Amino acid sequence: MLGYYILIGAIALVSWLVSNQLKQKFKKYSQIQLRNGMSGKEIAEKMLADNGIFDVQVISVAGQLTDHYNPKNKTVNLSEAVYSQRNAAAAAVAAHECGHAVQHAKAYGMLQMRSALVPVVSVTSGLSQWLVIGGLILGAAAGSGMGFYVAVAGLVFMALATLFSFVTLPVEYDASNRALAWLKNRHMLSPEEYNGAEDALKWAARTYLVAAIGALASLLYWALQILGNRN
Repeated sequence: MLGYYILIGAIALVSWLVSNQLKQKFKKYSQIQLRNGMSGKEIAEKMLADNGIFDVQVISVAGQLTDHYNPKNKTVNLSEAVYSQRNAAAAAVAAHECGHAVQHAKAYGMLQMRSALVPVVSVTSGLSQWLVIGGLILGAAAGSGMGFYVAVAGLVFMALATLFSFVTLPVEYDASNRALAWLKNRHMLSPEEYNGAEDALKWAARTYLVAAIGALASLLYWALQILGNRN
């Protein structure tokens, strides 16, 4: 178990470093006010309109970094800091979330796959580690094959969560690419503002990359523990 704790600690440290850097970037680019004077809400509404999307509502939600697109009720949910602010960071986030709305409208395959995995992963992710550890303990205590199969079931659940993490990567990167392409092609931002938006979105994407690598590392660790003990 010591190796697992070291692994989790290392992943948590990298995740914290990336998350902290992301917060610093957004704080920095929140100081760059848009020359066009548009708020995050206005940026979002224009990007949706320019992509022929008129059935998606842009609304404000409480919290910080709570921005998301909800495909069920077709809403672009912007945090209070993004919804009303008129800076490069707000423009980046607003356009990114609209990128997901464009994906939905165009039936982007990876988004559809992620949406299909959501109800499955919401159930299995909470059970996976308990089944893995419980199975290993049961196998060690009882000396029977039942513990192995319980652990393997947990490993399968963990693999689904890992798959979800990796499917999320192209979804997030594509949404950012769509956002940046629109911001650039429509001349929405000055060069300085665009560079800030691009840098902010790159760091946001790295948080998903770290999460995916962490999920894969954890999966491989437990796979070695379970299958290694079997040999």
